[in-house]
Amino acid sequence: MSSPTSRQRWMSVLAHSQPAQLRSHWQALNLNPEYRLLRAPEIGLTQLLGRMGATGRRFVLGDMTVTRAVVELADGGHGYSYVAGRDKAHAELCALADALLQQPAHHEQLQQRLIAPLAAAQQERRLQRAREVAASRVDFFTLVRGE
Repeated sequence: MSSPTSRQRWMSVLAHSQPAQLRSHWQALNLNPEYRLLRAPEIGLTQLLGRMGATGRRFVLGDMTVTRAVVELADGGHGYSYVAGRDKAHAELCALADALLQQPAHHEQLQQRLIAPLAAAQQERRLQRAREVAASRVDFFTLVRGE
């Protein structure tokens, strides 16, 4: 079994992955585990709370759609997922990957061939976004007039 922090990491990578990239990496693994849906993917809303500064009062920022799913492997392992948006197939695949990542027989293969490439792609997207923001940055320089 893995530590909570490593599971949190792979759950974050799966939830933030691009659905097309996740499917592509999954198909390359050629895994077809037997599983059943304990909770079929369903779409709902969650309320986002904000806070001004670190000590300000909380306020309702808005609502966001989320999709959740729960699967059970044939051997009894369970996988869970919550993803932003309305993509039911994405939520189901994330739950299946979570269940298999908890299995010692599949853990290392999935870490290397699924989680690592998805995490690298996410990091590249973050860096690209940072480069775009940096390119549009404006430095204001003010001269003080002497009297």
